[in-house]
Amino acid sequence: MSTRHGHGLVPGRFCPPHAGHHDLVRTALGRCARVTVLVTGTAADPLPLADRVDWLREVHPEALVVGADAEDGLPAAVEAAVREPVDAVFTSAPYGDELARPLGAASVRVDPGRRTHPVTGAAVRADPAAHWELLAAPVRAALTRRVVVLGAERSGVTTLARALAAHYRRRGGVWARTRYVPDAGSAYAARRLAELRADRPGAGPADALLRSADFPVIAQDQAEREEEAARAGSPLLVCDTDAFAATIRHERLLGTASPGTGAVAARGRHHLWLLTDHRGVDPVDPAGSGDDGLRAWTTARLLAQLTHSGRRTVVVTGPHEERLATAVAAVDALLAEPLLERR
Repeated sequence: MSTRHGHGLVPGRFCPPHAGHHDLVRTALGRCARVTVLVTGTAADPLPLADRVDWLREVHPEALVVGADAEDGLPAAVEAAVREPVDAVFTSAPYGDELARPLGAASVRVDPGRRTHPVTGAAVRADPAAHWELLAAPVRAALTRRVVVLGAERSGVTTLARALAAHYRRRGGVWARTRYVPDAGSAYAARRLAELRADRPGAGPADALLRSADFPVIAQDQAEREEEAARAGSPLLVCDTDAFAATIRHERLLGTASPGTGAVAARGRHHLWLLTDHRGVDPVDPAGSGDDGLRAWTTARLLAQLTHSGRRTVVVTGPHEERLATAVAAVDALLAEPLLERR
């Protein structure tokens, strides 16, 4: 029968946390009255310490998760961050014995040969996609490459975004879970029109025009949908517009900036923007939003602001097949880059 302990300590970098780490914490929780998870970090780490603490707090709410600077070594980090005597130190590596000895604690080795979960933090950092199933939802959300397809009305944004997601789903494996996040603004406008028609059956799109106050709500809804999809999807997420695009739409429709929408855009975690050229796409639109002058202005304004803000941008043009090929090449180049620096 396993020995029971009062206070257990689970130290580590957790960079990033993976299934082996979670098994270690759960083992400690099952054998101790109280557990402290100590997340250590240095300036050289490729993932922020605060993020790793947040991820582990979400996955293990029963434990006390604290972070500490480890520039002066692990014993100093324990002394600075752990506030009560430690009865047992849980690790999967030999350093647990050395750490436990001066604390007067037992050293408990959990799966030292990593047979249950044959993975290390270094392996995950080298190739997150290969170990995607061993990462918890908040870690996947943080590591997902997010690609935005945006452009003027009737410029093929939705067609391209859906085709791009479908292309990667066909690769199979973990990529089969590649998600497409539709434009929240379109859904919002449709709901508003439906509500109007419930009271006024003859109401049309012109009666449901967006107001300034609607834009931050739409942008936040878009961001939340993206986060939910990133938690459950593949290492790639395809977004049909984003909060940044909503700021330009606000400017076009209302003539002014939207600070609230801009604030949501500034918190975004996107990596690549694919701007659809309005030229060569049929602008016919019964609602009138396909006016070629407005579409040209929107394309130019989006490109100017994307460039000014330093967002990584690729313009896609030509027929659909050419646009998709350009988009796939840009996304493949993004995916080929190291996601986390190997340390």
